[in-house]
Amino acid sequence: MRQIVLDTETTGLEVERDHRIIEIGAVELVNRRATGRSFHRYLNPDRAIDEGARAVHGIASADLANAPRFADIAAELLGFLAGAELVIHNASFDIGFLDAELARLPEGAGLARHIGELCTVLDTLALAREMHPGQRNNLDALCKRHGVDNSHRELHGALLDARILADVYLVMTGGQSTLALDAAHRPAAAGPRAGGVQALVRPAAGLVVRAATARECEDHERMLDLIEKASGGRCVFRQCDLDRVRPAANQQ
Repeated sequence: MRQIVLDTETTGLEVERDHRIIEIGAVELVNRRATGRSFHRYLNPDRAIDEGARAVHGIASADLANAPRFADIAAELLGFLAGAELVIHNASFDIGFLDAELARLPEGAGLARHIGELCTVLDTLALAREMHPGQRNNLDALCKRHGVDNSHRELHGALLDARILADVYLVMTGGQSTLALDAAHRPAAAGPRAGGVQALVRPAAGLVVRAATARECEDHERMLDLIEKASGGRCVFRQCDLDRVRPAANQQ
């Protein structure tokens, strides 16, 4: 299963007032493991950034003067996202901005006009509200609740927040967590705040399967004998073994 954990930063909160995306960050998970692939771009929005938004993410208009426009990176972005399940916190916000950017592309661009044409979406905010009704469920609160380290998050940042959200999502859903954010394995990212955002690298690791030894098998059988005796012949483990054997015997 391929998932992309994604976040954006914008010039303001209201897409209806023509606010624009200024940063996109996304990290790839395959079968709930980080692959090391990511997408990160700063964008020139061709408009002013609200002071309230700047206080949240720390990005100024001057930082983006030489950044590409959304149209310049749209094909690359959609190629990275295509076919994946997007994992986004408060997904309606980010999807609304992405769809608005796609709608601005020229008709002849030959690209999707809606993210929903390429991806399914999982909203971790909706998931968190189901799991923790009546509690605060922003990213900082979830980090504290689920023991995810976000001490390096002084300001919001799309790639940084995508990495943190990936850890939170994996812990929330009961599986692989911690995306190996060891600074020794992270090359610096380019952009106006490169010093505070670094790329994800996770070394590949195979699944180790260890077989029981003969001694362990004997001990196991002795324990089952005790359970069989104590339960009056109702040892569930052995009954499951019989259920697996019977279909094979019936086919002979």
